[in-house]
Amino acid sequence: MRVTISIATVCLLGCTNLDKNQSGKVNPAKPINSKSTLQPELTEPVFEAPTDPSAPPAGHSNHGEAFNRGPRQAAYLMEGKTGTIDFPIASTKPQAQKFFNQGIGQLHGFWTFEAERSFRQVLKIEPKNPMAYWGMAMANNGNSKRAKELIMKAEAEKGQADDRGRMWIEALAEYHRDPKTDKKKRQSTYLKALRGISSKYPEDLEAKAFVALQLYRNGVKGKKTDHYENIDKIIGEVLAKNPMHPCHHYRIHLWDHKDPKRAVGSIGKCGQTSPGIAHMWHMPGHILSRLKRYHDATFQQEASARVDHANMIRDRVIPDQIHNFAHNNEWLTRNLDYAGRIGHAITMAKNMIELPRLPNVKDDGTWSISSRSSHAYGKRHLYGLLQNYELWNEVLALKDSHYLHPGKSAADKAKWQRLVTCAYFNTDKIAEGNQLLAEMEKLLSEQTAGKKKAGDKAEAKAKAEKKKATDVRKIRNAAERSYNSAISSLNRGIAEAKVHRALYTGEKTKARDLLAKASDIRNERKALMQHRVGDIEAALKTVAAAVKSSTEQARPLATQAFLLHAADKVKEAQNAFDHLRRIAPEADLKVATFSRLEPLAKSLNLPTDWRKEPTGVKDMGLRPNLDELGPFSWSPPSAPRWALRDKNSKPFSMSKYNGKPVLVVFFLGKGCSHCMEQLNEFAPATDKFEKLGVKIVAVSTDTVAGLKQTFPDVALSVKQFPFPLVSDARLDVFKTYRAYDDFEEKPLHGVFLVDGKGKVRWQDISYEPFTAMDFLLEEAERLLALP
Repeated sequence: MRVTISIATVCLLGCTNLDKNQSGKVNPAKPINSKSTLQPELTEPVFEAPTDPSAPPAGHSNHGEAFNRGPRQAAYLMEGKTGTIDFPIASTKPQAQKFFNQGIGQLHGFWTFEAERSFRQVLKIEPKNPMAYWGMAMANNGNSKRAKELIMKAEAEKGQADDRGRMWIEALAEYHRDPKTDKKKRQSTYLKALRGISSKYPEDLEAKAFVALQLYRNGVKGKKTDHYENIDKIIGEVLAKNPMHPCHHYRIHLWDHKDPKRAVGSIGKCGQTSPGIAHMWHMPGHILSRLKRYHDATFQQEASARVDHANMIRDRVIPDQIHNFAHNNEWLTRNLDYAGRIGHAITMAKNMIELPRLPNVKDDGTWSISSRSSHAYGKRHLYGLLQNYELWNEVLALKDSHYLHPGKSAADKAKWQRLVTCAYFNTDKIAEGNQLLAEMEKLLSEQTAGKKKAGDKAEAKAKAEKKKATDVRKIRNAAERSYNSAISSLNRGIAEAKVHRALYTGEKTKARDLLAKASDIRNERKALMQHRVGDIEAALKTVAAAVKSSTEQARPLATQAFLLHAADKVKEAQNAFDHLRRIAPEADLKVATFSRLEPLAKSLNLPTDWRKEPTGVKDMGLRPNLDELGPFSWSPPSAPRWALRDKNSKPFSMSKYNGKPVLVVFFLGKGCSHCMEQLNEFAPATDKFEKLGVKIVAVSTDTVAGLKQTFPDVALSVKQFPFPLVSDARLDVFKTYRAYDDFEEKPLHGVFLVDGKGKVRWQDISYEPFTAMDFLLEEAERLLALP
């Protein structure tokens, strides 16, 4: 049974087929035209399932568990996109050397999954090349189990490496040999070995770069400044020889929290060194954010998002398979907010919610979504943007959609109730607001009673077991803990909702008293409320605190300028407004936070569009046209069309589902017991998918004749699968959907949700079949309801 979906289970970049030319070089196939249709074949299959009982299960790698979870599809050369790298290895194949250098560049950009793919391509070209195994182990720095298995293979073949290669292999093999030993000692020994390589080969820039990285990884927190200086000096030595080496990335990480000004010299070069790696565009945004240059930071992080989106759409990648993708776009959304680009921020937050989710599935079939997923980040940001900019009409427009749909917990429900109740009271829907406020108070009573009951029960049990008094308190607190978040959220939400109701009804004194009890309303919003009840001095004091605590952010500055102007503090208002115009050249004038400044602009003889043109900056290097990097938002790729034959040899094609959603399940024939288990999971769920309007079709590696043998082999409770099975014995469709291991030339399990417009909205490709039906039903309903 599938346990988890990780970044290793779905293919990322790569081609669907490989062939060899006369020189023996591996050539990627041409990109697939999803509009063309593969035609059915009646010839005998090119694939036969293994019959050897000692062979690994269908879909599993022949080379061991470590190879199951790595990328299984071919790499291709990304000329000029991953950094200028020269890391010579013992190889007779120029193509292998190119892929190896590409892998090193991807390592420098922390694009580790793609780095492993490039190193696997080296292994495809030169089987048993020890440095290919070494590179794969390097790409798994965070997975000691996989890294150890891979580097041990490198060590077994190290006789084929040159002297320098053997030193690299031995250093990493020693580090991973016994992962249970003291990590700091292993790191120290590894660093010493890397220094040895750099000393013996002083012209080896990659050795210097990896020494600098390891010094950083060994720990800089709490170290004296000279430790930072020593690392920076090594990076400087690399850049002196190769000014556009991707180790600009390491300089940014080094100074990010210590002294961001020291990394300014790398801002305009990091992304430019490796323009095809999204994270390399993102990292300068860290420095710019630390320096409170939020408008400039949005350029870097938007470049990152666009590069990722272009790669994913082109190569049919499901987002969040790249481990830092959600982190990149979360930073972008936050900085768009700070820079006043609210329309773009909301678009990005909504796009993150629209992305397919990747579940962590347990053995019992239950599943969860990471709190650091794109979906989770998008929800948090959308709620915050709508609330902090008081976009109440937008709240009501989205309240019943999947964008704002609350989770299953009481805390999630409380958060939704707060937002919608406040929206009702601010849009003349008092009856609806009162009704929802009553529901909040009811839920608070239920949660409070539930907390007491759980605490009483746990305490009574602990006392009966004669626990110490201190332990009894701990046990009670533990039993009550799950209720605390909802209760806290409800108390805060009810307090704010009552403030808005009082403001609407004109009860200024009551609103002022309630506002004093509302503890978590942001200061700039609180200042506007204080202004509405006539507490002008308090409003100005509160907004000044907001500007001070949120330095260089557009929203508090805009609020301060508005309130100062309303208080006839002309000079102070002009100063705040000038500051705002300087830092927010792309502020969204459609939003009230900025549109309400029109009278102030008019008083200063400024046009309605009072924004200043962005000033050129000298430290961001040559900035590409963002549109040329890729689209602002991710959109689902098109599903390749196909035509195959069913068990009766009748033609069956994707055109049958034109305009209708369909789940395409790839299974590895009747000889795969796990596949039969998977189909038996889909069979009873067919009616549930039908209610969503989703059809199911299963594509098999079996021949047409083999399909006829499938039905007698299924469980007795299922006489015949309630969905069609079609034959792809030549594996043409498996390859076009990339449910195929290009390195070992074998099919993989796959599930694809294709919408009525022929777009792939969700997919899983893995060495094991996906069987979490409850998740897939919920995800299908969610995704198909989105635009």
